[in-house]
Amino acid sequence: MLLKTFRWSFAVTALGLALGVWYGGWTAFGVIAILAVLEISLSFDNAVVNAGILKKMSAFWQKIFLTVGVLIAVFGMRLAFPVVIVAVTAKKNPIDAVNLALTDKDRYEQLVTDAHPAIAAFGGMFLLMIFLDFVFEDRDIKWLGWLERPLARLGKVDMLSVCLALIVLLITSSTFAVHAHQHGGAHADKAQTVLVSGIAGLITYMIVGGLSGFFEDRLEAEEERERESDRSAVVLAGQAAFFMFLYLEVLDASFSFDGVIGAFAITNDIVLMALGLGIGAMYVRSLTVYLVRQGTLDDYVYLEHGAHYAIGALAVILMVTIQYQINEVITGLVGVLLIGWSFWSSVRRNNALAGAEETAPTEDADAARVP
Repeated sequence: MLLKTFRWSFAVTALGLALGVWYGGWTAFGVIAILAVLEISLSFDNAVVNAGILKKMSAFWQKIFLTVGVLIAVFGMRLAFPVVIVAVTAKKNPIDAVNLALTDKDRYEQLVTDAHPAIAAFGGMFLLMIFLDFVFEDRDIKWLGWLERPLARLGKVDMLSVCLALIVLLITSSTFAVHAHQHGGAHADKAQTVLVSGIAGLITYMIVGGLSGFFEDRLEAEEERERESDRSAVVLAGQAAFFMFLYLEVLDASFSFDGVIGAFAITNDIVLMALGLGIGAMYVRSLTVYLVRQGTLDDYVYLEHGAHYAIGALAVILMVTIQYQINEVITGLVGVLLIGWSFWSSVRRNNALAGAEETAPTEDADAARVP
């Protein structure tokens, strides 16, 4: 199962490293390997969250996620996305932006860095909404009950997550504007950009997530009532899966923002960046499918909780990086620690349940021997 699921990741790794050696020698080989590890460490929580969504989809859509989705992730987010940012922010056409990325790498890096506040606002708001909607939902299984029980009660207030997200965005954009004004106003014009980008991230989440949830709910209702033909159910399933796939791609894009920006701390070569981050993205995709097929989320029930808390932490970090710089190592460690903690809690829960099952038959047998 392991080799079968990760075979494409291994193939892409070999091909990417070989292209790196051909492109820039063994130095490029090392840079690509470091970037791949960076992407995997920053996106492990992404794989867990994706698995929670992907397990609702058919094997066909899982293959689409692993093939077409990877092309979007590698060529769209890790290669085309930074070029598009430069084209928009520097008001250049795409061809000039590509030439700039290949010929003037320092200038290209500076333009992408300048666009970071808008990128962080969009991705931060999208991820924050995912986190808030998760913690405000009343769930049968609770990890941190002392926190999740009161949050679930608060979640009964309509549109609370949207209101909180907008408050966070207003505070972030306002403090960014004040800070820019106090330091000469060099970035004062970007405060409005942060606000607009954050609202765009919120709208994107509501549209894509809303459509996905709408078709998923309709599919479940039709399956329960069995009022329509099999063909109608299949069409509806296709619609639900398509919007869930679209939701996954936007989610992956939001997770990749910190990886793309953080990659510039290692290299400003767009080719090496695309190869390294692309290899990492492929492993994240394979890990997602592996978690689904192994039923890991069902066996370790708190993993999904830990991943969503990591999403919340990443959302906060992205909003903070609009104004302050945070090392990517911290970003990666926060996610790993939260998921590791949730995994450990899941293991303890499983051991406790197994112990209870072992003692129950013994107690029943003792009771049966009582005259």
